[in-house]
Amino acid sequence: MALTQSKFRTTAQLNTAFSRKIIKLLRDGIDENGRASLVVSGGRTPAELFNTLSQSNLEWDKVDISLADERWVENTDEASNEKMLRSELLINNAANANFVSLKTQHSNAADAVLTCTANLQKMRTPFDVLILGMGEDGHTASLFPCSEQIAQGLDLESGDTFIAIQPTSAPNQRMSLTLPALLNSNQIFLHLTGESKKDVLNTVLSDDDALVMPIRAVINNADVELLWAP
Repeated sequence: MALTQSKFRTTAQLNTAFSRKIIKLLRDGIDENGRASLVVSGGRTPAELFNTLSQSNLEWDKVDISLADERWVENTDEASNEKMLRSELLINNAANANFVSLKTQHSNAADAVLTCTANLQKMRTPFDVLILGMGEDGHTASLFPCSEQIAQGLDLESGDTFIAIQPTSAPNQRMSLTLPALLNSNQIFLHLTGESKKDVLNTVLSDDDALVMPIRAVINNADVELLWAP
């Protein structure tokens, strides 16, 4: 498995080039299978990329979009990844895409695992495109090294699609795709910006212990393309 790296001088250049890559892959998926699937991550980093992507010409009504993880808050909450997605990606041309939400009416994320698993079956797998981010602690999706559930989330033989996560280093309960579900993707991208994230990545690549920095589990088990700008 390998990590290939594409570096850009500015985030604007990254967003333009990255958007083109994503659109090509989704178009290929539509051509081959009639529909395409896109799984994205939340946080601050991808907002501008999503806005650029939303303006692209594509048969968006043939694209299914979901999240790699979600904070267990209402979708009107500022912490909600879905809220950010609806304001930055599911607009303009991409307003016609089909969005598969992770948040349910269950008060406890653990009680929603089966529902989320059933809902995701509406999307074709392997996912055509998966976009991951990475935290300063090396977490990806909501697979946090500090959580009691991390070993289960990284278990390649678990048979689980989702896992409820309770980080100790971050607020909110989370719903996250497991490692095997993340790996069930045709193309995996790691999207990072800023020198601090590049420093974290250097630490990630210096060792193999995925329980300490879970993004290692993705890089060690799949071909991943990094797109980075200062």
